[in-house]
Amino acid sequence: MSNLRLIIASTSTVFGSGYLEYLRPELINHFQDIDEILFIPFAQPGGISMDDYTEHARSYFRQIGIKIRGIHSENNSIDLVKNAQGIFVGGGNSFILINELHKSKLIDPIRKLLLSGKPYLGTSAGSNILGPSIMTTNDMPIVYPPSFKALNLVPFLINPHFVTPDVRSKHMGETRDMRIKEFLHFNKKRVVGLREGSYFILKDGILSLKGTESARVFQFGIEPIELGSGQNFQFLLSNT
Repeated sequence: MSNLRLIIASTSTVFGSGYLEYLRPELINHFQDIDEILFIPFAQPGGISMDDYTEHARSYFRQIGIKIRGIHSENNSIDLVKNAQGIFVGGGNSFILINELHKSKLIDPIRKLLLSGKPYLGTSAGSNILGPSIMTTNDMPIVYPPSFKALNLVPFLINPHFVTPDVRSKHMGETRDMRIKEFLHFNKKRVVGLREGSYFILKDGILSLKGTESARVFQFGIEPIELGSGQNFQFLLSNT
């Protein structure tokens, strides 16, 4: 795990800012000395085509001098992963994403590449797949993947776009807290509610929260805790 170099972002875009802009300094540092990133557009937010999604990513990374290569545009996707200098998996629907990764037999090649130390950027669904499974996604199961199992590169699960319950709201449905507690009743793994505007950096075995918001950590049988930037998140890397 000490070789992992991950940016685990809740979202690609924060309110009042452009696509990936809030991450720009981190991305320049994270992908330094790299001239091409392999982009995986499988999650297709809003039903956007993979070509259009790739071009959207390409137009941003062009500004910081990095080329984007879309994995979907060529037939040798496994070889593309094996030879990638770095990987970016964009957000969208986690069920579509994990379905395509399993169908294309890309889970193991991506794991091996990232364990070798190649840098990874995940936003939203692309962050959700870094844990043991996608079971804490907010997305609708619009396809039926062979498995919910994900990359399992970190031992905790992620709930991107986490929203704190509003005590003034008249909404009577389940809150995000309640949904996560339902998950914990049947699955005794830690879950992190990652708010928009915040992201994790995992480098040299150190997990750090960056950005403007705190994160909420859920564990079975324990009240959720709020931890902010600068606090210790190393316990999340333990399987116990």
